[in-house]
Amino acid sequence: MDTSRRKLLGLAMTAPFTGALLSARPSASTAGATSNAAARERIRQRFFPNVVLRNQDNQKFRFYDDIVKDRVVTINFFFAKCEDICPLVTSNLAKVQKVLGDRVGRDIFMNSISLKPEQDTPGQLKAFSKMHHAGPGWNFFTGKPADIELLRRSLGFTNPDPRLDQDTNQHIGNVRYGNERLMLWAACPGMADAHFIAESIAWVIRND
Repeated sequence: MDTSRRKLLGLAMTAPFTGALLSARPSASTAGATSNAAARERIRQRFFPNVVLRNQDNQKFRFYDDIVKDRVVTINFFFAKCEDICPLVTSNLAKVQKVLGDRVGRDIFMNSISLKPEQDTPGQLKAFSKMHHAGPGWNFFTGKPADIELLRRSLGFTNPDPRLDQDTNQHIGNVRYGNERLMLWAACPGMADAHFIAESIAWVIRND
């Protein structure tokens, strides 16, 4: 594994997304239904474009309305024919799914989004999800290339080096997780210990 890849894996996703979301939460002195709704709307507009995606079962979803809103979610990017970080991260997320057990699909929803939607059809995603033993509550998504790129940038899965950022094979192998209703968001490397990732995700549930 080259040095640049190790640096990418070591990133804890301290991109502007995280700080902006956390700072957008109303303080105790200003908390209330109106201020919460206003803060959530600002976050929605900035970070969660409501683009249409299709999952491994060829079902249509809007990113904010159907995938993120009112849910505790994980989000990562991958592509099915990746021969580097993607299968490692996906296999690790399968371990996370096992640790979380039946909370996935009930309390937590896992979402993996293809960086090569022109190649990753719903059928290919179906085969990929089966290969990694993905259960209910873990969806694999494809969509229009422009919409996927908008999501990637909006969610902060970018590299400050423009050259690396344009190389799909050098994509950041991190996992974003959060509680949309409470506006709690964070991220961790996708190759972190599965129990650590599961515990980190559970933290945003405990705050619900």
